[in-house]
Amino acid sequence: MARDVERVRRLHRTDWMALLSGTLFVVLGILVVTRGITDALVLIGLTVVGLAFAGMVAIIARAIRGK
Repeated sequence: MARDVERVRRLHRTDWMALLSGTLFVVLGILVVTRGITDALVLIGLTVVGLAFAGMVAIIARAIRGK
């Protein structure tokens, strides 16, 4: 029983919003630096869509976890 409690304390839940948002900004940064994206409207659109997707995944993950 004590081992189960210790194991639960050591687990760290993934923060999907932070993980996906960070990945989004790194990828967009690489695309901007390499001139893969030159249009500001495309960049803004991808940012909004990417953050919306990250938020949706975070909400779904929280609903599945039950918190």
